[in-house]
Amino acid sequence: MTLLTTPLRFLAAPFALLALSALTAKADTALNQPPPGYTALFNGKDLTGWFGHKGEDPRNLFGKSAEELEKIYADSMADVNAHWTVQNGELVNDGHGLFLTTKKLYRDFEFMVEYKTVPLADSGIYLRGCPQVQIWDTTEEGKFNLGADKGSGGLWNNSPGAPGKDPSKKMDKPFGEWNSFKITMIGERVTVVFNGEKVVDNAVLENYNDRKSPIFAQGPLKLQTHGNEIRWRNIFIKELDSDSATAALRGNAEGYTRLDNGKDLSNWGGAADNYEVHEGAIRCKPGKGGVLHTKEEYADFNVRLEFKLPPAGNNGLAIRYPGKGDTAYTGMTEIQVLDTEDKAYATIDPRQACGSVYGTIAAKRGFLRPTGEWNYYDITVKGSTIRVQLNGTTILDGDVAKVDPATVMHNSPHPGKDRTTGFFGFAGHGDAVEFRNVFIKKL
Repeated sequence: MTLLTTPLRFLAAPFALLALSALTAKADTALNQPPPGYTALFNGKDLTGWFGHKGEDPRNLFGKSAEELEKIYADSMADVNAHWTVQNGELVNDGHGLFLTTKKLYRDFEFMVEYKTVPLADSGIYLRGCPQVQIWDTTEEGKFNLGADKGSGGLWNNSPGAPGKDPSKKMDKPFGEWNSFKITMIGERVTVVFNGEKVVDNAVLENYNDRKSPIFAQGPLKLQTHGNEIRWRNIFIKELDSDSATAALRGNAEGYTRLDNGKDLSNWGGAADNYEVHEGAIRCKPGKGGVLHTKEEYADFNVRLEFKLPPAGNNGLAIRYPGKGDTAYTGMTEIQVLDTEDKAYATIDPRQACGSVYGTIAAKRGFLRPTGEWNYYDITVKGSTIRVQLNGTTILDGDVAKVDPATVMHNSPHPGKDRTTGFFGFAGHGDAVEFRNVFIKKL
């Protein structure tokens, strides 16, 4: 906001009043107006785009028909209208009632909001329907044993000792002043900037509703009610497209070797005749297959790459491949690259899903981006362990040495699973799956 630089006492009274009126009008106009690239979730006038939901598992909203959702929305509004009001462009909750919840579900985003609260307040912001970025009354000693003394902004529902559970610094402003959050969520990781200070840095937000699973790939935002008045304003969101999210996940390439050159396959071996470079990406030719692999062998490594699937597309990553045979069996393994969400694969064995260690360790499903968009893999192979992160979420973290051979899919032997070195590559199965920005680093 532009401030007057000439002291008012040197202005004639009418001009002073005009200047103040103009300044006030500009401030009113700026309230709840999003910065470039952002969308306002609160219009400053009413609750368009919101409904009421308890602090419950958001999965009870997923998969509902449009008609079912509309009924849920409508049924919640009597409670919402009893506890939520709009006052002078501010969204006000009396401390009670259902949590105000976005009708829209969000995946990767930057979220900005300001709040002002009162003594004894305890609130928070649910991300993808899960708790929460915490808001405390940091003066209330009765909650110091819960972490209120450390300040607001932490991922309070994370496990004790987990990164991000407590903010790195107490940044709360005195009562009566507005506090501001900028919250970035990509995959399962959250960064919180609170009143200009980064208090949570790229920490995993645990799935409060299912501790054994990563947080949902998408979900609503919720503003919590918790006993005392809280006011909100300037509620803005910027959804991150797949390219923006991947760029943030990838970071810098220091220490990595790029395996694709965007022009040809001159630095690859194996089934090079069955692959091509299409618009800078390595693509398996339709109807072709086999393993396109590096010319150098790798032991322990981290590989980062992007892949794009056609509908029902099927490919895989060859891990410690010996140069011949089916890498799922002769190599350490094949990590699946599969359009798992296509109905053609609705009944496959979980150990065949995208990201799985083929036939032996199942990956979590539901984290692929929509078919036709680029996905991002970050995979670490160390000793007998494999960790697979898909679009910023850890979907598999396993040890092939601990897999009972008697339990593998179809009871098929995997003679290569104990290999300690081998080639890295792509295991084509006849579909035009594409790969780009392939970076590898020896560990």
